[in-house]
Amino acid sequence: MKAYLALEDGLVFEGKGFGAAAEIFGEVVFNTSLTGYQEILTDPSYKGQIVAMTYPHIGNYGINPDDEESLHPWAEGFIVRELSPVVSNYRSKESLDAYLKRHNIPGIQEIDTRKLVNHLRDHGAKKGILTTVAESPAGLVEKAKSSPSIVGIDLVQYVSCKKAYDYDQKPLEEFSWGGPAAQDAVKKKVIAVDCGIKTNILKKLNQHGFKVRVVPAATTAEEILKEKPDGVFLSNGPGDPAAVTYTIETVRKLLGKVPVFGICLGHQILCLALGATTSKLKFGHRGGNHPVMDLATRKIEITSQNHGFVVDLDTIPEGDVEVTHINLNDKTLEGVRHRKYPAFSVQYHPENSPGPHDSDYLFARFREMIDRGSSAGQPTPATGRRSS
Repeated sequence: MKAYLALEDGLVFEGKGFGAAAEIFGEVVFNTSLTGYQEILTDPSYKGQIVAMTYPHIGNYGINPDDEESLHPWAEGFIVRELSPVVSNYRSKESLDAYLKRHNIPGIQEIDTRKLVNHLRDHGAKKGILTTVAESPAGLVEKAKSSPSIVGIDLVQYVSCKKAYDYDQKPLEEFSWGGPAAQDAVKKKVIAVDCGIKTNILKKLNQHGFKVRVVPAATTAEEILKEKPDGVFLSNGPGDPAAVTYTIETVRKLLGKVPVFGICLGHQILCLALGATTSKLKFGHRGGNHPVMDLATRKIEITSQNHGFVVDLDTIPEGDVEVTHINLNDKTLEGVRHRKYPAFSVQYHPENSPGPHDSDYLFARFREMIDRGSSAGQPTPATGRRSS
């Protein structure tokens, strides 16, 4: 079937549709990962977005239920250069085309994805419309212009769990990279604030000796502290962090009372609670190949990232907050820790799904911080050294 992709600034592509017959709106973004399309589609952080893959050949290894990062896909639509006509993998249960049909998500292929990505890099992420039901491109640009922006919108409310649940499972062997699992250690109880949490984060927390209780993003600090957790984890999630005011207030009240570790949106929310500000990146960081430097060790990690907003580096409060990591592509902030309170965060995804395993150690640092039991003399999360 014929399909169209139109951006708010007038750029229009005609291609072939796959997946569902539908018309959807969203922010058009790109991801530079070579594999992991299923993990990308099911990452709740992509709520409100139409994702273009820069790698040209997508779908060749199919879909399987073990690689889901949530209960269903969250991306609004999917853009590829070429959808593989053949699925060949012993783990595959269905094709990407069938999977998207089943979840009513449209896709478009056989468009110039290089031209699209270059346009987004030059002009920034754009509002767009993807349709497999329109007979012509007439009027699509105007529809894209009038569609809602994700700036200032709380998308977390749509992806967070509705009620609390426990996650305590024995990790599969394929998730045990980076050293043996901490199965023999005394389990520590962690409250995971679900702003759009990925399943692999929960698996990694279990692997590193945590018994996890996942709670909705709107859970108050008082309700969390009643659970008497050993630590609190702030998850990834979609959209504008400044719009998630209720979680920011919760974190502000938790600081100094319980160890805190945040990633991605959780990092941004921690920094907002500490007094920093955030802003929208031109085209965001999405992919499994972003270089980040640990400023203490000068070690470079290749990281998995997915975010369109960033903490403004020059607004980090001086004195109590230390910058720990910097993005080597554009020098944006990638990590902080609090010198007084047991709290740290990173912008990237140490659960590495999809992506490299370089940053897996951060879960061990969280465990180490909790095991030490006090804020005084906490190890710097990036290095394990005691702070002065």
